[in-house]
Amino acid sequence: MVAYGSYDRCMRFIKGHGTENDFVLLPDLDGSLDLTPEMVAALCDRRAGIGADGVLRVVPSKISGDPVAEALAGEAEWFMDYRNADGNIAEMCGNGVRVFARYLVDAGLAAPGEWPLATRAGLRRVALGSSGDVSVDMGPPEVRGSGSAVVAGRSYDGLRISMGNPHLACLIEEPVRGLDLTRPPSFDPAVFPDGVNVELFRQVADRHVEMRVYERGSGETRSCGTGAVATAAAAAIAAAAAPETGALPAGDWLVDVPGGRVTVTFDGTTSHLRGPAILVAQGETRAGWPA
Repeated sequence: MVAYGSYDRCMRFIKGHGTENDFVLLPDLDGSLDLTPEMVAALCDRRAGIGADGVLRVVPSKISGDPVAEALAGEAEWFMDYRNADGNIAEMCGNGVRVFARYLVDAGLAAPGEWPLATRAGLRRVALGSSGDVSVDMGPPEVRGSGSAVVAGRSYDGLRISMGNPHLACLIEEPVRGLDLTRPPSFDPAVFPDGVNVELFRQVADRHVEMRVYERGSGETRSCGTGAVATAAAAAIAAAAAPETGALPAGDWLVDVPGGRVTVTFDGTTSHLRGPAILVAQGETRAGWPA
């Protein structure tokens, strides 16, 4: 394994985003890249690095070094190794999966169509063409009861929902554009031992909500795919369209985020997230960076 502690050779990268939730993708086709938290944080730095909400290492599942991915290697050729901007490992990223899949097709590493990807939250099946939006089977939202968080000195109540990673989706009455998400929310670590992504959302029309999110390890982001699904689930429950337990009723929900719009679909069994996945640029870091 090559550990980038000395950063003594160049790394190839691709920059992409899904509704402006942006990522640095690092192709690691031979499984030789051993990312350190410091390197991830340096890459994601918006002033001294490339700038991103997170890093996606593109690696074959069978040589990924991750036990979950290697156990899934017989079902999914590729593993999305996702790290938050602070360098910490994360389980899942809905926008990241779409950008990851778009890169595989663009690079000729996978064909357009439907196929599974390995993530730390398990298999996620994607569907995409040679261009256009990407759809991901996100699995059924798991509602774990009520919870609360304090944002900018104000307490918000919401639903604790797992999408493979933890969320607190809070329904509010005021427009989301006036919220102060410059500081990390505070919460009870006994309730959220792994931290939590906090979504504040407002219903603007039938099956249509607007949302902002503070992501653990990244701060406020322009979009969050797993958060959009968690928000749509919480909105369905708040609208009395579904109980807190059992399958959510079939139908589409539009979720507006600062970076655009995604569509969440419940089919009575699982959830699907559909939205854009844009590849912006590619290049190489300079050998010796960061010094």
